[in-house]
Amino acid sequence: MEYDSPKFKKWLDKLQQESWQLELIISGFAIYALFASYEFIELKSATSAVTGILELGALWAIALICCQIFIFNLLFHVLLRGLWIGAIGLRYVSGDIDYSNLNYSEKFSSYLKKKVGSFDQYIANLETYCSIIFAISFLMIFYVIGFFGVMFSLVVLDESLRLLTFIPKEIMEIIAVILTCIFLISALIIFIDFLSQGFLKRKKWTSKIYFPIYWIFSKLTLSFLYRPLTYNFLDNKLGKRISYILLPIYILIVFIASIEYKSSNYLSLKNDSSEFQIFRAHYDNLSTEKDMFIDIASIPSKIINTKYLPLFLLYNRDIEDFLFDKNKSLKPKIDKRGFQSSITINFNAGEINSYSIKDSINLKDYLETINSTYIIEIDSNKYPSDFIISSNAKERLGFETYLNIKNLNEGKHMLVIKGPGKKDEYDRESKTIEKILVTIPFWYFPENREPSNAQNINISKDTLTTN
Repeated sequence: MEYDSPKFKKWLDKLQQESWQLELIISGFAIYALFASYEFIELKSATSAVTGILELGALWAIALICCQIFIFNLLFHVLLRGLWIGAIGLRYVSGDIDYSNLNYSEKFSSYLKKKVGSFDQYIANLETYCSIIFAISFLMIFYVIGFFGVMFSLVVLDESLRLLTFIPKEIMEIIAVILTCIFLISALIIFIDFLSQGFLKRKKWTSKIYFPIYWIFSKLTLSFLYRPLTYNFLDNKLGKRISYILLPIYILIVFIASIEYKSSNYLSLKNDSSEFQIFRAHYDNLSTEKDMFIDIASIPSKIINTKYLPLFLLYNRDIEDFLFDKNKSLKPKIDKRGFQSSITINFNAGEINSYSIKDSINLKDYLETINSTYIIEIDSNKYPSDFIISSNAKERLGFETYLNIKNLNEGKHMLVIKGPGKKDEYDRESKTIEKILVTIPFWYFPENREPSNAQNINISKDTLTTN
């Protein structure tokens, strides 16, 4: 069917009159699905952030933002549609507004007729708002994807330049700075045109300069997928007004969501563990919730009643980078970290065996480097570390060891792990330094020792019995 045929246009006119039913059905299913998947997406986003999988974390973060926008917009749409249906039902019962029956003075009657107007006009306005908000819900998702598409392109540009190892480092740094500045300035120009709703496209001289930038970024932001929706939206006066107020509304919602009540000038549950405070995520029995992840290391409990202390050190990408800096022989020629296919083809069993032997030797070296890199102290006394590869109850990859603490006195103790850290987190070339990574308080009360008070009580009882 041709899009410009009378039959097709008639079908579209009929469909748009009944579109409110489809809107409600889609909104209902979408809201249910979004609420059902929100916790899962949030958990995946948090997991990726903690484990250091930045690429996957970015994708889950985008999905989470899209989910939040969808939920807000669709809930607002359903609310307005409900009001619209209620208004239509009220019109069936009482018809239009009869200002004469209100028996108001001429001043108020004329004012209300001007400001409130006809009830049919009110219903028509509600219908327009509902349709625009429903359409803009999907448009905003495309905007978010486009924004992150530009950020992803900048990362790809940076990583691509690093592959050009045949160019001297000093020259490559200059080229990288120049290209990055050009990219960021172009992105800023695109953003200005977006906020001004096409100001740079209106002037003849600016449009000639702007067109190449627009053409390139239209590919990066995937705008060819939603461009008709955007321009059809912007040629409507009401659509323009809504587009101006949406961004401030989103910013206001984020600000309101970030507000929290602070009950103390000094006490806070968000601080990390230290000699003055306990952080639940450092204790396995206190961090059983799915959305609570350990940070750097963990022990089983605040109270230890065995002669040994299990310690789990969480793996992250930075640990391996630090090991490569310390032991150059560990650094592979090809970095295998990242996404890989599980489909492999084995051609030569002999090669496989040789690789497995080599990997075994490297793994021994790897663990020896780990044990020599990270320092474990309890109350400033060093303990030998003998980490092996392991995983905790939440299937988090890391390293596990057991400390002999039978000679510790009963009471409170401080477990400290020291290791490498960057001098400047913004400087990739900065050397690492040794620093305190985590401090975990615990109390040692072994089961096979009887407290002195209990012994005194037993002696008293025996004495009384003898007497």
